[in-house]
Amino acid sequence: MNVRILRSALIDLADGRRFYERQGEGLGDYFFDTLFSDIDALALHGGVHRKIFGFHRALSRRFPFAIYYKMIEGDVLVFRVLDCRQDPRRINDELRTS
Repeated sequence: MNVRILRSALIDLADGRRFYERQGEGLGDYFFDTLFSDIDALALHGGVHRKIFGFHRALSRRFPFAIYYKMIEGDVLVFRVLDCRQDPRRINDELRTS
């Protein structure tokens, strides 16, 4: 199974990296590496996660972030990587525009 990451998800990852780097030196890189590891795991486990707002949602192991993806022709397409601490209505709105 191939994993493709859309530009919108890459922007989310870059925003999260900047946020965590402001919290502590090196934490942004740790965030980035951890989320990419979680995304890489979708190559093996894609499609097993519960659907929320029409997307499969995989939760990060270490950070309060969720990876929203769809299975398309046997491949994983990552649409967004969003902070779970925000209002669910905002998450839904952000996913609708993806």
